[in-house]
Amino acid sequence: MTAGASGGAPPAPRTAVQRWLDGVERVGNALPHPATLFLILSALVVAGSALGAALGLEVAHPQSGERIAVLNLLSGEGLRRLALGIVPNFTGFAPLGPVLVSLLGLAVAEQSGLLGAVVRAMVQAAPARVLTLVVVACGAVSHTLGDVGYVLLIPLGAALFHSMGRHPLAGLAAAFYGVSGGFAANVLLSPTDVVLAGLTEQAARLVDPAAAISPMANYWFLAASTLFIVVTGTVITERVVEPRLGTYTGDAVAARPEPLTPTERRALAAALGACAAIAALVAWGTLPADGVLRDPAKPAFVDSMLVRGLVLFLFVGGLVPGLVYGRVAGTLRTDRDAYRAMGEHLALVAGYLVVVFFIAQFVALFTWSNLGVVFAVRGARALEAAQLGPVPLLLTMVLLTAVLDLVLGSASAKWAILAPVLVPMLMLLGSPPAMTQAAYRVGDSITNIITPLASNFPLVLMYVQRYRPEAGIGTVAATMLPYSLANLLVWPLLLVAWMLTGWPLGPG
Repeated sequence: MTAGASGGAPPAPRTAVQRWLDGVERVGNALPHPATLFLILSALVVAGSALGAALGLEVAHPQSGERIAVLNLLSGEGLRRLALGIVPNFTGFAPLGPVLVSLLGLAVAEQSGLLGAVVRAMVQAAPARVLTLVVVACGAVSHTLGDVGYVLLIPLGAALFHSMGRHPLAGLAAAFYGVSGGFAANVLLSPTDVVLAGLTEQAARLVDPAAAISPMANYWFLAASTLFIVVTGTVITERVVEPRLGTYTGDAVAARPEPLTPTERRALAAALGACAAIAALVAWGTLPADGVLRDPAKPAFVDSMLVRGLVLFLFVGGLVPGLVYGRVAGTLRTDRDAYRAMGEHLALVAGYLVVVFFIAQFVALFTWSNLGVVFAVRGARALEAAQLGPVPLLLTMVLLTAVLDLVLGSASAKWAILAPVLVPMLMLLGSPPAMTQAAYRVGDSITNIITPLASNFPLVLMYVQRYRPEAGIGTVAATMLPYSLANLLVWPLLLVAWMLTGWPLGPG
């Protein structure tokens, strides 16, 4: 179903690009339910593991040299793993717990009316002409706080656009692009910078035992990329995505655009005071080197309890201000009101839980089979054997990473496999480790927003279905595809220009 069938009235006449994206949406929505899709993919992994094992597919691990062979999941060992792992696979699925706990706190903030009041206050304060830019920019810098962009910013972007009479899915797309399509771009350090730098340094020492890679090794390039992401996201949203979506005529009710009442203003001020108090406590425990939120064994800020235990602060940051706002505004009168708000909000994520169950089984089967490791190592070896020049090799590496990102969502997991092969190989060809890491990070951001295999894709689909209940995989993929193509066509060119000019990728 095309964009205007339920959620909006399409403009007439449709351009060639809009008709093409409508076709992508129809094809994507013709796919099975996401849960069924992952069930089918799981069956293909099982069958592929049996075939790979029969063919004797194996590789040597780039670091340890250990032989890694494809495991036949149709064997007794494979069946035993599934029988014993089906529950732990689901309950231990990394994104599940953080999302649910964060949503419990945010449910109180939403049901109390706090988020609606914030949206209305932002609408009144922010000029309409820069709203898209602000939403994309907030998404691009949200990575420092982990998954807060997925949990909070994406639905907030939709609500902001909706409250201003614009299509909510355009706001959702702008926020999703900033959060996920611009995953590598940031002006602040994030835990991902630290993890990837450590893997790069370890790989570089295979050639140079004295190699040292700082978490800021790509800082200048990634900071400049943030500007690229903000400009690209703003242009694509306003020139391509929003015109295609048309005018929203769905059933979702926008936050009232009226000014806040005196009671709401008092409640909002009290909630902001609660936020300030929480922020002051966090600063007191984090900023001093011996703060209570610092780990004595790992004193760096990125290893602090604020970063490692961010889910708690997201929960508290939604719960406490929501309770304060609800108490002052009279929307939450008793503790029962707060618990009811949590229950009603979690009812909305029931579909997400169903899909996550099947995603978790697919991820476990794919990991057990060793197919991902075998394909990644062989792909890297193929790049090495091709003997391309520096620029073609860099661009090919970006493309390889983007393709792998369609099936392997974790940035650190992919880099742990690829870095020991690609970093030494490109060092011997004259490319510094920081440049190889930058190429990887660009490639890792291109297809994040269009693959249904990404761990947060079902969460985004849930947000979309609030405004278009009939939406499916194709709706999200078609909406986000223009951003992905822009990343693919332009961002690697920025990297190549950086390389050819000899500009430093980061400090030092």
